[in-house]
Amino acid sequence: MADEPTVMHVRCPDRLSEEAYRQVLELLADLSPVVQALPPAAALVELKGALRHHGAGARRLGEMLRVRTIARLGIDVRVGIGPSITVAATASGRITGPGGVLAVPADEATTWLAPLPVEALYGIGGREASALRDYGVHSVGSLAAIPPATVQRLLGGRAGRLAVDRARGIDPRPVVPRALPTTASVRHTFDRHTLDGAVVRAALLELVVRLGLLLRGRGQAARALTLTLRFADGTRWRKTRRLPEPSAHEEDLRGAAYQLMDAAGLQRGRLTGLGLTARDLIDADQVAEQISLDGAREARLAAEAAMDRIRAKFGPAAVGPAAVFRHVS
Repeated sequence: MADEPTVMHVRCPDRLSEEAYRQVLELLADLSPVVQALPPAAALVELKGALRHHGAGARRLGEMLRVRTIARLGIDVRVGIGPSITVAATASGRITGPGGVLAVPADEATTWLAPLPVEALYGIGGREASALRDYGVHSVGSLAAIPPATVQRLLGGRAGRLAVDRARGIDPRPVVPRALPTTASVRHTFDRHTLDGAVVRAALLELVVRLGLLLRGRGQAARALTLTLRFADGTRWRKTRRLPEPSAHEEDLRGAAYQLMDAAGLQRGRLTGLGLTARDLIDADQVAEQISLDGAREARLAAEAAMDRIRAKFGPAAVGPAAVFRHVS
């Protein structure tokens, strides 16, 4: 059928173990060969080939999946099905209770989206929704009716354009099979044991810059950050901190890293090295492009993007914070 939706978005229960999540992905792979993991607890499935292979409609495949995850794993999932990633993911988010299936036909997508509260649209974060509501935009249909230029002034250029397109049911992104790394780590080893707080802080800032560049290059964002300190006596100190929101921006990573370092309460411990690990990684496409209504922050993010372009052209050491270039001895 021409209006048969072909994109499935699967939401697993929160705090699912990595092993259970892997098992869900394996069941999805039995359903269709085109599965995109969205760790830690979601996934996308392209159903075009699966519809023909199984000889069943999209809703029936969603129901089959639920039966399998419950029977084999004891896990109930929420399954949204639609003509695009935005519609499918919005649909899975509208299911109440532990599990269920909601399929939105392609020819009904914009009609179905229109009455939803604006914060229900996949990709719209809390800050964006608040800014839109302050402007009088409370529903997805209202957002779709506003000229894109107006929304771009409210949310920023790219975020505003994407918000309007997706409210109008426009989302050409394909489901791309890929297995994303679940962590990213960077390390620094001192040439000699150090007690110098300024040297340690400069090294930590260097790790933040490297880690942010690594995450943005992968197209990922971190939900948590772990700092590891290695001491001259062979002992280690390790602590993890959750980020308020998933991020790959140096400003957010730096704040969390400094808080972790302060929590270590270093006094006379001689350090031999530092390690910084981004954990609980998610695809950057899952992170809403939040607005801060903070001109200074927006300027820093624009500068970060410019520095990324410079690093891509001239190398990672071409530009960075002044403290990073401090001579560590």
